Amino acid sequence: SEDMEVTNWGYTHISVKEFCYVWTIRNFSPCIDGIRRTITSPVFSLEANDEVTWCLRAHPNGVDEVSECYMSVFLELLSCRKSPVWAKYEFWITTSQGEKYQCMKSFNVHSFQKNQYRGFKKFILGDFLISHPRRFLPENKLTLCCKVSIVGSVFGMPGQNITPAIKDPRHLLTDDLGELWENSLFTDCCLLVAGHEFRAHKAILAARSPVFRAMFEHEMEERLGNPTEIHDLDPKVFKEMMGFIYTGKAPHLQSHSMATDVLTAADKYGLEGLKVLCEDALCRNLSVENAAQTLILADLHKREQLKTQALYFIALHASVVSETSEWKSMMETHPHLVG
Repeated sequence: SEDMEVTNWGYTHISVKEFCYVWTIRNFSPCIDGIRRTITSPVFSLEANDEVTWCLRAHPNGVDEVSECYMSVFLELLSCRKSPVWAKYEFWITTSQGEKYQCMKSFNVHSFQKNQYRGFKKFILGDFLISHPRRFLPENKLTLCCKVSIVGSVFGMPGQNITPAIKDPRHLLTDDLGELWENSLFTDCCLLVAGHEFRAHKAILAARSPVFRAMFEHEMEERLGNPTEIHDLDPKVFKEMMGFIYTGKAPHLQSHSMATDVLTAADKYGLEGLKVLCEDALCRNLSVENAAQTLILADLHKREQLKTQALYFIALHASVVSETSEWKSMMETHPHLVG
């Protein structure tokens, strides 16, 4: 057969533009006084006359009760010609020696709508900053840096049309599968969790989880048609896990306890993608109170990124973490984790 002649072609390049903004906050230490306030940086952008403008927001005493001992930092999108703007961000403090300290970055590219802000509620303990003024507050000035990576500008070859973007059908697939799950359509099995019945589809469960696959392969003939009992799982945790199996999403991992329980379930049922989502949520929710428990959890489930983040957090806040009952308990039961 003859090769088809190419009569038209296109080349599409997705760019990533990076820039760093350095913000010096003068007379900073009096701001650590327990009163919630917002300090806003001057407006900045990648280039002069850029239509995409940003600012940084610092909250020296946190933004809520959970973060009241911490300094919170956020990147806010102020204006843009077209939304959303897709970007990653990274914050750190520059010490008096010019070193990067407390570097925290977003794990994923995030979409920013106008006036939307993203960042870290628990960036650094306020008391830790003012107790080391020579290092962090020379002349009572805090230097906060933010690196912004804007993703998604599209360029075509000169003289050629840009290849039209193909609409990604994957989100439609997850929406459709999610509807099967939410509305119990055409189900062929019943799972019983602490007295709650969940209707599901064997083929989908078997395709997503090796544990479910083995369970259905070895199901006894006399049990066919009867509910399959799932032990040691809370119905809410099970529902979150099942939602991930059908859609690849787990939207309810904000609390440390939920992310912990879902991680245990994900490990039990061999759901690697869900384990990664839980690990990400737990990294974001590290605190003085849960750092020791998180370290034990990371070791138990072999989550190296979570373990590294927990150890780093503990080293950074050693004086306060070491006073918690969770830390003292961990030193008795898991001393090898910090040995």
